[in-house]
Amino acid sequence: MARPSTTPLNQHLRAAVLGPLLSQNAVQKAELTLALPLDLPIQPLTHVSDPGGIPGRPATPKLVSHTALKSKPLTTPEGRALLLHAIAHIELNAIDLALDVVWRFEGLPEDFYLDWVRIAKEEAKHFLLIQKHLLGMGFDYGHFPAHNSLWEMAERTRGDIVARIGLVPRTMEARGLDASPAVKNKLISAGDQAAGRIMDIILEEEIGHVAAGNRWYRYVCETRGLDPIQTYRQLIQQYDAPKLKSPYNLEARRLAGFDEEELNYLAVNGL
Repeated sequence: MARPSTTPLNQHLRAAVLGPLLSQNAVQKAELTLALPLDLPIQPLTHVSDPGGIPGRPATPKLVSHTALKSKPLTTPEGRALLLHAIAHIELNAIDLALDVVWRFEGLPEDFYLDWVRIAKEEAKHFLLIQKHLLGMGFDYGHFPAHNSLWEMAERTRGDIVARIGLVPRTMEARGLDASPAVKNKLISAGDQAAGRIMDIILEEEIGHVAAGNRWYRYVCETRGLDPIQTYRQLIQQYDAPKLKSPYNLEARRLAGFDEEELNYLAVNGL
């Protein structure tokens, strides 16, 4: 029989992620995430209690409906800042999403937890790249309103790892693969070459994040005896997932592990 761990709970990786997850300062959240050590014991079978207050959120930006957000011409600094601010907000949410998966869902392989902490670190890097760029433009994260759609899906799927993995990285975050080339082209066309380079970094690493979502979604489906494609279609209806719209970045989606049956279904049904 294995001996029980004597390591204090806050020195286990699944509990340690609560530090950045609960942080109410955006930059601090990113920096604490980057500082998470990957060599801590993981305790994959140990329940971590909900401390409440998840996720920690800064006082700004004000969260509004996505339909209330307004854009401005990218030919103006404010217009470009609005677009970059929206991307920064997505990256900040993505930090919380990756960290939340680590502490919330128990009994998974150690590689599952290590994957999502690494993903959280990359999302933190993305956020800080954009935030630094915004500062150079005379703006900062929190200057503009933002929406909460990503975390709303996290709340709806908090009780089911199949739904969370199926609908957040494979649906909500995969939308970023489709949108990224057009966003990059708009920023470069507006003369912001540096932002275009940041978008290249984000797209390359987000492919890996969605690939992890695909890999672990198929794993949890297999362990439960579920058909991944049929289950995904059911999840879309059950959790009212947003309808995806073309154009799709099929090359990036293939690199992220979507198979041809999924891509054909996407083309026909928009999901």
